[in-house]
Amino acid sequence: MKRHFMICVDNHGYEASLEKRKLYEVLSDKTAEKHHQFRVVDESGEDYLYPDKFFAPVRLPNVTKEKLELVPA
Repeated sequence: MKRHFMICVDNHGYEASLEKRKLYEVLSDKTAEKHHQFRVVDESGEDYLYPDKFFAPVRLPNVTKEKLELVPA
């Protein structure tokens, strides 16, 4: 499964679970996406569904992807 990350831009109502301006791993979940939600690994280390409007895509440089082990070094 391809791993990707998004940045949290809003955490209203989920302040204990999400930090604004922090990168989070987003897991693929087609059913959740149909309901405008993302499956996110949050501060607890578990994955939960959050509104997709709380996150924005980011492009990581290759050197960062290598350090996060998202691509072979």
